[in-house]
Amino acid sequence: MPECPGARPPEERHPAMTTVRRGATALAAAAVLLAGVAGAVAPAAHAAPSPAPSPSAPAVPAGLYGAKDPTYDGVWRQSLAFMAQQATGVEPAEQSVAWLLDQQCDNGGFPSFRADTAGDCPAGKPLDTNATAVALQALKGVDSHEDRTRQARADATAWLKLVQNHDGGWGYNPGSPSDANSTALVVSALAAVGEKPGSVRAAGGKSPYDALLTFALPCSAKPGGGAFAYQPEKDGTLRANDDATAAAVLAGLGKHALVRGVTPDQEPTCVDAAKPTAERAARNGAAHLAAAVAKTGHLDLPPMPGASATAARPDVGNTADAALSLAAAGHRDAAARAMTWLEGNSAAWAKEGGPAAYAQLILAAHTAGADPRAFGGADLVAQLNATGPKPASTPDTRDQGGDEQDGTEQAKKEEESGFPVWLLVSVFLVAGIGVGFLLSGRGGKRKP
Repeated sequence: MPECPGARPPEERHPAMTTVRRGATALAAAAVLLAGVAGAVAPAAHAAPSPAPSPSAPAVPAGLYGAKDPTYDGVWRQSLAFMAQQATGVEPAEQSVAWLLDQQCDNGGFPSFRADTAGDCPAGKPLDTNATAVALQALKGVDSHEDRTRQARADATAWLKLVQNHDGGWGYNPGSPSDANSTALVVSALAAVGEKPGSVRAAGGKSPYDALLTFALPCSAKPGGGAFAYQPEKDGTLRANDDATAAAVLAGLGKHALVRGVTPDQEPTCVDAAKPTAERAARNGAAHLAAAVAKTGHLDLPPMPGASATAARPDVGNTADAALSLAAAGHRDAAARAMTWLEGNSAAWAKEGGPAAYAQLILAAHTAGADPRAFGGADLVAQLNATGPKPASTPDTRDQGGDEQDGTEQAKKEEESGFPVWLLVSVFLVAGIGVGFLLSGRGGKRKP
């Protein structure tokens, strides 16, 4: 789910998944450039850190999770936080739910963030399919504002169907070319709210699964056999992207970020079928991810163009997204290997990434059967809760009638600055264009 905008850029990522679908913020940040390319004003899954507030950045609103500038990932990180809380029996504060509801435009779509919610979204405000998809899923599981959330879900579902591309997929912004991450995020969100994604067809009859298949590499491809690309390159070539693959595996199986893992364990296989199906392509993608994590327990982030370091480095957000998708596909051994690595190596990344990053890890743990309250010696649920208003209830307060301290201010003081948004955008797009849970991120991500 991908870090979303937790997060990473769409092409690098999320929603997060989710995601992703990696860092929610990086996903959102990349959308800025994507929106700009389409002539819009300035973001998954996935997971890069959230951008630091600038002097002109809006103040962080009451009710919002995280302390950093929400311009590019506010809706993403809030939605991922709700989804992770739902997975662990936590009910968010009514104030937080109201904040997310207020972000929605009258037409049903969500922007990445809007500071002024007194009226409808202004004309020309860029809307965000990734944010809308994760918000749709997040609002399904909250208890407060029942009438408003029901209407918000109906409106968001209708808007997503309205902006479906002719090829059956979705781009980050309405009208932009379809990409694997955005399409997968919408498919998973529709599945989560009881829709049948395969029946959601564009005017020409194409379904989202038709679009996903156009991003799938054959098993014979070298490198990246069985993986998914974020988008085709200019010459039509597909280049494997692990973030896109994690998101597409989940969607191709018709699943979403709150799914439980499948038992018994299944052997990953890659098969080029004479008549490809989305499910077969998803299983091929899972086999690609399983082979990738088998080497070290994690996925790698390729070196950034122009960077002095030329070696790949561990990609925490995409590894979390991959663990979730592998568990959802029934590859529990491969997912467990990734989770073991995450337990020992994700703490600093999660602290820097904030709510979307904590949520990404919690969702992966939920699907893979790990305990997010004892994750490498840390309580991820408590850490996530501390980034926002005191929850309306938790399993502890419901069972014991206790009260938990609101750690919002302390958590917000502890968050550290991330890289400038323009740097995240330029670096990730150069690295990922033509390459890509829950809210990372993705995101993503979700763009990131």
